[in-house]
Amino acid sequence: MKNKKEKLARFGIAAKGAVYALIGLLTAMAAFNLGGTMSGNKNALQFLASQPFGMVLLAILGTGLFGYSFYRVVEAFKGDGKSWKTVKGFVKRAGFVVSAIFYGALGFTALKMVAGGSSGSDGDSLMQTIMGKPYGPYLLVFIALCLAGKSGYQFYKAFSGKYRHDVEEARLSPRVQKILLRAGAMGFTARGIVSGIVAFLLFRVALTQQGTASGKVAAFEFLQNSLGASIMGLVALGLVAYAVFMFIQARYAKVKF
Repeated sequence: MKNKKEKLARFGIAAKGAVYALIGLLTAMAAFNLGGTMSGNKNALQFLASQPFGMVLLAILGTGLFGYSFYRVVEAFKGDGKSWKTVKGFVKRAGFVVSAIFYGALGFTALKMVAGGSSGSDGDSLMQTIMGKPYGPYLLVFIALCLAGKSGYQFYKAFSGKYRHDVEEARLSPRVQKILLRAGAMGFTARGIVSGIVAFLLFRVALTQQGTASGKVAAFEFLQNSLGASIMGLVALGLVAYAVFMFIQARYAKVKF
């Protein structure tokens, strides 16, 4: 049973990597005029659904995302590190729970599409609904603060090399170690940039009550409009690098049950 749980967790890590690979590749292709489109999670699922055997691929991905959600729940309640009773431990483990909910919901969306449903509510319409509530701006500011914190933590992991703690480096060949270091640094930097931009956009909506854009697509649009398509493409390739890191982690992660 323990071995099956570990395989499910590793499969889940790879599934998360696949989502980032699709997002990064589609957006980079759009940036460099090679086709593709600026993409977020929803676009990645829709792209996969449009491919030959798309429903089968979606079913596999959805199952994998549930595996990742399961892995994060285990990390939250049985993982190593400081306990829930400390501030640092609470923040870290609560982050695992939020991650589990998010990727579990994404997995549910994928399987819902397999069953004939849509890919879910549009992010802009959801934000309009939130802003229509009396507490809407306060909720957006809270979410933006969380994303800003996440952005800072991604940069910290990128430049401190802390991401290496998630992988058993002793099992890696020198060549794979070099790929891990480069992919991790690029990938976590790109995630930090995207999360920071989304946080900024949410702050702007909450404070000015103008605009509805949210999510990765809005972040890519902001990059393209502010710094040009080439910079957007480089950040998108950074997300592909993050996917490579996740694929390596799926094989060599320190998974414990």
